[in-house]
Amino acid sequence: MKRKSILPLLLIVFLIAQGSYAQEPKMKTIFNGKNLKGWTVEPEDNIWWSVEDGNITVENDPTKTGSTLWTKKEYGDFVFQMDFLMGTGTVDSGIFLRSEKDQIQIGISGSLKRDMTASPYIPGKSYPVEAKGVKEVLDREDWNTMKVKLVDQTYTVWINGQEVMTYTSENMPDKGPIGLQLHPNNEMSIAFKNIQVGKL
Repeated sequence: MKRKSILPLLLIVFLIAQGSYAQEPKMKTIFNGKNLKGWTVEPEDNIWWSVEDGNITVENDPTKTGSTLWTKKEYGDFVFQMDFLMGTGTVDSGIFLRSEKDQIQIGISGSLKRDMTASPYIPGKSYPVEAKGVKEVLDREDWNTMKVKLVDQTYTVWINGQEVMTYTSENMPDKGPIGLQLHPNNEMSIAFKNIQVGKL
């Protein structure tokens, strides 16, 4: 009896593996741990953002003015990953995706007055969905890792390795910078490190 060739099966396995590998981009560090090279502050007269001990630290000034730290580069589809440490006060921060119209919340929502970490905030829509299971994995006293994968207009968020949210937005630009937010009208501090991006 003639044996069936296993080559077709091996080929299928190989192609599946290649497809899975292609979904994991090569991550590139975009914060050098020394200064804010490659980033731009808005408003331009920076009194909020600093680099200390290899971390980006941001804190409100006495006027409680808000600020955003933007990447100088623009990105289309990408995976973004960083570690964050909630500091003093009522932490209300987030990550802007391609523009200020799509944000991933970090900390307490100013409107809802509760922790909405990893949930999307859309101006005019508030929080269209709420991340699930964040309370069980988020450590408010230590460093946490947030990973965001954005493809077309759909983004997925992980906290400390656990997937907690997926949302499809509307009218997102095809390309844009990534921003870290300091919310106005607040007293708080937060730190970021190990900031990486992988283009898809």
